[in-house]
Amino acid sequence: MAEIVVLKRNRAEAENTQRKFFRKTAKGKVVKVIRERYLRPSIPCGVIACALCSKLLSASSQRPSLPINGYRAHHAYPSGHLIVPDTNVFLHQMDLMEHSSFKVPIIILQTVLEEVRHRSLPLYSRLKQLSQSEDKVTWIFYNEFSSETSVVRREAETPNDRNDRGIRLATKWYNLHLEEARHHSPSTQNVAEVPLVVLLTDDAANRKLAGELGIPTARVRDYVAGLKEAGHLVDVLAADDNDAAEEIQTISKRSPLYMEHLSVSSCRAGVASGHLHQGYFNASQYNYLEGSVNVPSFSKPVLLIGRQNMNRAVDGDVVAVELLPQGEWRTSADEVIEQEAALRDDDPDTSGAEEGEGMDEAEMKAKRRRPKEVTSQSRKGESNPQPTGRVVGIIKRNWRAYVCHIDRTSLSSHVQTGSTMQVVFATPLSRSIPRIRLRTRQAPSLLDQKILVTMDRWDATSRYPEGHFVRSLGKVESKEAERESLLLEFDVPFRPFGRAVRECLPPEGDSWVVPPKEAENPVWSGRADLRDLLICSIDPPGCQDIDDALHARPLPNGNIEAGVHIADVSHFVHSDTPMDNEAASRGTTVYLVDQRIDMLPSLLGTNLCSLRPHVERLAFSAIWELTPMAEIVNVRFTKSVIASKMAFTYEEAQKRMDDRNLSDPLTESIRLLNLLAKKLKAARMAAGALNLASPEIKIHLQSAESSDPIDVEQKALFDTNSLVEEFMLLANVSVARRIHEAYPQTAVLRRHMAPPKTNFEKLQDILMKRKGIKLDVSSSGALAASLDQCIDPNEPSFNTLVRIMATRCMLAAEYFASGSVARDAFSHYGLASPIYTHFTSPIRRYADVLVHRQLSAAIDFAPLHASLHSRQRVEQTLDNVNRRHRMAQMASRASTEFYTGLALKARETLAGGTLPKEKAFVIRTFRNGISVFVSALGLEGLIIFEGLIKYDAEGYTVTVPSPRMDGELQLSVFDQVEVEISIEKDKNTQRGKVIMRLVGSAQASL
Repeated sequence: MAEIVVLKRNRAEAENTQRKFFRKTAKGKVVKVIRERYLRPSIPCGVIACALCSKLLSASSQRPSLPINGYRAHHAYPSGHLIVPDTNVFLHQMDLMEHSSFKVPIIILQTVLEEVRHRSLPLYSRLKQLSQSEDKVTWIFYNEFSSETSVVRREAETPNDRNDRGIRLATKWYNLHLEEARHHSPSTQNVAEVPLVVLLTDDAANRKLAGELGIPTARVRDYVAGLKEAGHLVDVLAADDNDAAEEIQTISKRSPLYMEHLSVSSCRAGVASGHLHQGYFNASQYNYLEGSVNVPSFSKPVLLIGRQNMNRAVDGDVVAVELLPQGEWRTSADEVIEQEAALRDDDPDTSGAEEGEGMDEAEMKAKRRRPKEVTSQSRKGESNPQPTGRVVGIIKRNWRAYVCHIDRTSLSSHVQTGSTMQVVFATPLSRSIPRIRLRTRQAPSLLDQKILVTMDRWDATSRYPEGHFVRSLGKVESKEAERESLLLEFDVPFRPFGRAVRECLPPEGDSWVVPPKEAENPVWSGRADLRDLLICSIDPPGCQDIDDALHARPLPNGNIEAGVHIADVSHFVHSDTPMDNEAASRGTTVYLVDQRIDMLPSLLGTNLCSLRPHVERLAFSAIWELTPMAEIVNVRFTKSVIASKMAFTYEEAQKRMDDRNLSDPLTESIRLLNLLAKKLKAARMAAGALNLASPEIKIHLQSAESSDPIDVEQKALFDTNSLVEEFMLLANVSVARRIHEAYPQTAVLRRHMAPPKTNFEKLQDILMKRKGIKLDVSSSGALAASLDQCIDPNEPSFNTLVRIMATRCMLAAEYFASGSVARDAFSHYGLASPIYTHFTSPIRRYADVLVHRQLSAAIDFAPLHASLHSRQRVEQTLDNVNRRHRMAQMASRASTEFYTGLALKARETLAGGTLPKEKAFVIRTFRNGISVFVSALGLEGLIIFEGLIKYDAEGYTVTVPSPRMDGELQLSVFDQVEVEISIEKDKNTQRGKVIMRLVGSAQASL
């Protein structure tokens, strides 16, 4: 019998390997939690050819990456070195760590990695990407699991001090370890010096304690100054407290411009007590002196007027708001005030208030520039003001890297060239972001360039936030710079897929095929063979990532079988793999006019998963038996193998369906699908579904290679568009019911909450006063019926315009985990469906991939991964997917706007310089202008008036001098006007912007 030896751990070791903490349960009970850490005597250091660690890695797939000689291109460390950045370096200097010119090998400690994760998930994600980058030399050292570097928190020691001590110990261990390794390796015994391992920290106390232990340390700015690439890297550094020392004397003479922010804990306590309100700060797109915060306590947003009351909040920040006394509540100014025009004379070197200077000087400048109003009705709404308040604290900053350009007027006139350090303004592409003060030596060379800038801080004594330069994107208006700036502005991940992701792809690559049907083949196990069905796909022109295909056929009993077949992406993308994690991070495919940013590698998205015609593909099928009236008899879900017979565009399918000379089975199948789709849509509309509208246009490119736009027009819609839409909706609703039945707590669903009735108040008032039409918003069905009655017999496009305006009153749809909200909150308002999800586009939407996995488990095809049993994990994933989806939509719209401008410029050139004229609707009036919508181009534009105008806020009317110099012209919402369209360089975006000039009334021009 074999001898069994049990080793008992001594008490001292037990204390070093256990983590104890107390946690309060949902019921208020306090429990002690003990977590074991299993310490290992040897954790590999990651240095190539380390004699002490080579055996540890011999049986592992992990390969050392740190060079044995270190990095020698530094004045202070000519014999080579490696760096160990502390947590704050990664939190504040991540742009430096990611910079392509920063080539120093980096040791990332486990302590630092975990602390960054707790402090900032976005930066943790960037740090993980940095550690996996093929362009960087990094090594993650698990110091918390090493018996030689693990530390236990001492009595009265703060968690931060414990972590700093652990970082110092690990850095010291590295230096001792490399020295010992030199004596054990024949190849390095004759080397005079081993590379130093330098602790990189801006914490003076940490550097002092490290120095007492003989650990080499460096402050970040001093360290960068010693690199050969210092000229490129100094500007990338974020400002720190030491950098501000030179300004302290000047700042001390300034009066505070803003009230000091409350601490986060004070803000949360105030929110909990009801004294304060929490919400996201939204900057006005029309008036830089106004913002708002949506809070649950009020049906209308809390209005913030003036920069003092906005108190350094930046669009997207989570803020704490204090209400002003009700007597000080106001309404929006209904005026267009642009920051660029109002603050053009500001000096970046003196952007703080000097002694005696009032905070509202800029506001007074803006007021002096306002056109004079001649009306007694201009104070519309003051009798019914909305809640008004001020920001008293920032709970969570939403700062990120912003695409900007250097404001040429902010450069010192005597330093237009050279490399002198100066302070300049960086103007963000987005009008909702304030200008950023930037210290740089490269200002002259960065003129006319798109650049990336990160905010660092915003002191109460500074009118503007301060930031640092990250990198240049290229010359303004160049397609490459515009494309990259657009992706960065909307935080679209566009880096190439890494090696770990590519290794998840089928090794056969393009040669992969569905294997022959054999009983023992696992691919066919549980799959239905649907290759003989007459299946086809119907998509937009040029579609390569074909997610869905359909079929329909009559049944012997008089009913109809209809099927929706969706690409089986989950067969290739397995849970918790590098490819799955990357897809979850990207969230969605992003479609630009001239480019597609894929969620999945193209081998899957446009090939192996794409339901191409005439090839066998794996699918997930939903198959219904329907009555001739499109009522569901039953539905079944199955994994399948299909072979699509044809890939149609919408127009091709429409022509085939309309051609009465064709009666082949595939054509008859499309006709049958269309017949059912019309009945499905009629049933949805009868249930109260909304038929909303959004402007959709098509950009004509000269060629796929050049991407030069030559014209723009409205997209044509066919019955086949509705055909596909109806069956996708049917599939999504049917799948939602099934997965919720199987997983009532974690089912991935999508909801569209009913908008607050206050969202429609202005539209209702306009319709009643201008057209005598009552808009009923008591329910989705009532709204749908009202919209059908919004008809102007003299203008067919009026109904579409009202539907577009109604769409803008809606809330955004969102993904959610079924257990996170009450059952009666599941509904989709726009579709009038009690439950809904997304199942039909897994190639381009990650939410659909999750739904596929849940449905696969619900039909007992495959077990469900543990992450989809955790509501918390599902909610975290869907939060990211919701954000990515919003950003993708905005990026797509911005791309369309940019290329529309190029197309109109090309149209102008072809017309010999004649500016195009178009009919437009007035959709909003301001004290100093109007907003118009050109339906033929899907474009919205502002027309600002200078001089004497009359503004009737109650009647939504402005009266301006006629452009034809023949008296006055009265313009009201819904009036048609004629506008002249030109393209000028936008001061913010530095790209071509559509500018509209009023020509006159459209009726007068006919």
